[in-house]
Amino acid sequence: MSHYPINKGIGKSVEFKGLKSQYLFLFAGGLLTIFVLFVILYMTGIGQWFCIGFGVISSSVLVWQTFALNRKYGEYGLMKLGAIRNHPNYLLNRKKIARLFKHIHQK
Repeated sequence: MSHYPINKGIGKSVEFKGLKSQYLFLFAGGLLTIFVLFVILYMTGIGQWFCIGFGVISSSVLVWQTFALNRKYGEYGLMKLGAIRNHPNYLLNRKKIARLFKHIHQK
């Protein structure tokens, strides 16, 4: 009876050419957005070479920035950055100090 390894990648995140999970979706969404902008610019009558230059430069910046973010923050870095933005900078408590330490009796 031969043994075939099945489902070796269960539990692993999606990875393509070094890009992991959310960066892969950011990259694909960015390329789709650049393509749509390229088509809109071309359809409005803007010069062909301007549209091609815009597509090449913006896609190059997108590739460079996505790989830089992936290298800097890792697999879950964007989620961590989003969580940090949702934390308050400081907490306000407008109760009197004596009331903070007073034991409250429940009936």
